Amino acid sequence: MSHSMFTRRTALKSAAAIAGASAANLSLFAQAWAQSSPFKPESGAKLSLMRWKRFIQSEEDSFMKLVAAFTKATGVDVKVTNESLDDVQPKASVSANTGQGPDLFWGLYSLPHLFPSKCVDVTDVADYLGKKYGGWVPSAQTYGKGANGRWIDIPMAYNGNVINYRQSMIEQAGFKEVPKDTAGFLELMKALNSKSKPGGFALGRASGDGNAWVHWALWSHGGNLVDAKDKVVINSPETVKALEYVKTMSDSFVSGTASWNDSFNNKAFLSGEISLTNNGVSIYAAAKAGAAKGDAKMKEIMDDMNHALWPIGPVGHPTEFHIAYPMMIMKYSKVPKAAKAFITFMLEAENFNQWLEDSVGYLTHPLNAYDDNAVWKTDPKLSLVRDVAKRTLTAGGLGSVGEKAASALADFVVLDMFATVCTGRASIKEAISVAERQARRIYR
Repeated sequence: MSHSMFTRRTALKSAAAIAGASAANLSLFAQAWAQSSPFKPESGAKLSLMRWKRFIQSEEDSFMKLVAAFTKATGVDVKVTNESLDDVQPKASVSANTGQGPDLFWGLYSLPHLFPSKCVDVTDVADYLGKKYGGWVPSAQTYGKGANGRWIDIPMAYNGNVINYRQSMIEQAGFKEVPKDTAGFLELMKALNSKSKPGGFALGRASGDGNAWVHWALWSHGGNLVDAKDKVVINSPETVKALEYVKTMSDSFVSGTASWNDSFNNKAFLSGEISLTNNGVSIYAAAKAGAAKGDAKMKEIMDDMNHALWPIGPVGHPTEFHIAYPMMIMKYSKVPKAAKAFITFMLEAENFNQWLEDSVGYLTHPLNAYDDNAVWKTDPKLSLVRDVAKRTLTAGGLGSVGEKAASALADFVVLDMFATVCTGRASIKEAISVAERQARRIYR
């Protein structure tokens, strides 16, 4: 037997042994937790949960391991269904209106605030976890609490929506790094199109990536949909400047972005069609996974790509909009205690730390204690997203996060305004007028 074969077989056996030990430890913790947890499921309870379809396989695998451990320890069977990111919100809205459907929904941004009266009060869960794990970051409190100060959901995690770029391609365009200001960033986008390979951002109704980048653009120039008192202020010189900026930048985009949803830019980047886009770190995770399987093209991308935070605009401070992933329990559920137990179990340190690591940084944390998770220390290309939950602005911008802000986001008021200008379907004046009319109807 060769030394190399011996080493490989030994490594495989070691990996299997570690996996087995890890599973055993999880099972032991889950059993002990089920006995000591203050949240006890109803007798004979069964749960159904709808979540967004995974972008990283190892994240979903880790999630399902925790689901299985919860079921084994509590006897509560959990049926998980997966839908695209763009489909969770309309399906949750239908269930809220009809009073039937999954017990839990795991969606994005301010989804629970579309129907706060239909969500179970989870203040007891939030208080338990916040006290145990160093407190909730401010944005999690904003997303989690309803108008009366009670928690209507638990922000399980965030996705850092950052600039993904190819280092060799921006160097070919004459840049050593992604500029930290909007003026320099515009010049980079132009140069990529003329000297290297173009970039591109979603102008289709992409709930995650599309909403994230257009709100950054609006806020970075001082524009806002509403002010601090929820008065509609979208018709402003600052909004005009933001639209002018993005229209100029969109002229350098790769063709087809008008129809992009949340998965199109991932595919375009990994196929080498574009040099720069906005996304979570799932593109990098996919390249790493491919490289680990011996894919030379994926290794090239993995080695060459990196991440950057959004440039700062004329307002002079960060205006990032990262994606929150809240989980809510529907009031029509007959097993709310089991649902509370499930949410709590998932966010316990023995579970959540491993889940974060397995998500390769795609998921980031809402509780301060997880700042020290190992994933933020093992790869410098991932450490950038550690604090996105602390950096992000929330769905209401200057205004409140409530039913109205959630409706404006779900109706793509801001994204459509930018898209119609960039595609030439409307002038800047016309696009602002439509957005203003829509916003006034929502905020009346």
